[in-house]
Amino acid sequence: MAENTQRPNLIDLKSHAGQAIREIAEDVTAAGGRAVVVGGAVRDALLGANPKDLDVEVFGLAAGQLEQLLSAKFRIDQVGRSFGVFIIKGLDIDVALPRRERKDGVGHKAFAIEGDPDMTFAEAAARRDFTLNAISWDPLTNELIDPANGQQDLANGVLRHVSHQFAEDPLRVLRAMQFLARFELTIAPETLELCRSIEAEDLPKERLFEEWAKLIRKGEKPSLGLYFLQECGWLRYYPELVALTTCPQDPKWHPEGNAWVHTLHCLDAFAREKIGDPWEDLVVGFAVLLHDIGKPVTTYTDDNGRIRSPAHDVEGLPIAETFLRRLTNHRELIEQVLPLIETHMRPSDFYRNKASNAAVRRLAGKVGRIDRLLRVSAADMGGRPPLPADFPAGDWLRTKAEELAIRDSAPKPLILGRHLIELGLKPGVQFKEILAAAFEAQLDGDFNDEAGGVAFVQKFLSENAASGETQNQK
Repeated sequence: MAENTQRPNLIDLKSHAGQAIREIAEDVTAAGGRAVVVGGAVRDALLGANPKDLDVEVFGLAAGQLEQLLSAKFRIDQVGRSFGVFIIKGLDIDVALPRRERKDGVGHKAFAIEGDPDMTFAEAAARRDFTLNAISWDPLTNELIDPANGQQDLANGVLRHVSHQFAEDPLRVLRAMQFLARFELTIAPETLELCRSIEAEDLPKERLFEEWAKLIRKGEKPSLGLYFLQECGWLRYYPELVALTTCPQDPKWHPEGNAWVHTLHCLDAFAREKIGDPWEDLVVGFAVLLHDIGKPVTTYTDDNGRIRSPAHDVEGLPIAETFLRRLTNHRELIEQVLPLIETHMRPSDFYRNKASNAAVRRLAGKVGRIDRLLRVSAADMGGRPPLPADFPAGDWLRTKAEELAIRDSAPKPLILGRHLIELGLKPGVQFKEILAAAFEAQLDGDFNDEAGGVAFVQKFLSENAASGETQNQK
């Protein structure tokens, strides 16, 4: 076991949550136990970040004692009362007994879990995944308890598993993926070998998606996580990505290498420009990951020896959808990612052909937000080192979108059903045809305000009425 060291003020105890942590620790100590902050909060604090979610582990007290102690001062959720897990409402603090977890079958749920307040710190640390997550901190003494030498691995930028128990939960391979990307770490050789021996078993979508979402949202260098998946053999569970690894590209436009290498460079370019909005970064990040997923099925070498991938943007849509549906049932996410894949080359095309305002409006209607598309296309351009990431098409299209007030939203119809009612029309099937015609005219730039829209509808009705009279006369 590593010697315990002192580190003052690791976590701010003056905040509301910090004061609660200190109070819990004092009450636990008075009752004969010991409370320490564990896991990600300690890791993040050691890295200089302000931890948000705080996990407290309590040694030396039975579950009933701990529940009584906590409920005397806090409102608690007894989410895992049977094995001693309590949530302090309103403070993002989880309080738990150290737990013994024993694999007793096949699958991600095949664990027997029981709280054991008599475990040692070393025993409790052994059930954690990585050494950098197995460090504890005593808020009363400022003592760091580090039986797995996590501080040394953190300082050296190494991701290392704690014990043989790591292999009991296959999801930990994907946790390794996102940790490598988030903290720009190197995988320990023995951990890489262990991951190669782990099968995916029957992991549920929601757990898979959580790890992929962290890679996208929090990854500082996503390529590190995805290279690891390739190294440990887990890329085989994602055949759409495997296909990229052998897909060549024209070296004139892609000197960086094949479509897999390009995709990883693109993801790193995306990560450097994340905006911090969890939903927007998730949508754009998945679109970047999958933007060239259609290349393996469309790539060929023409008679001039040039490597081409015609229509890979369109042909990639069903492949991307298959990939996403294996990860999530989130319909809105899938519906917002796919149009970005289909149109990721459109900014350059529009710039080259100096597309009309109408075309730009229609593009915004298709993708929902031009700014999303520009982020995907910029990442695409930034994923071709050593070529420069210049993207004049992006500047041109952004200016156009701002002039048309559609940079971060799709065009909204100016003419609605209420306008037709105000013109004396009765709601009916004809409303759909009239409103569709009005919106098409709006996109074409025939009018840009309500008054112009009303005038268009009046003209439309007049012309259709006249056409109807002509038909009747015939």
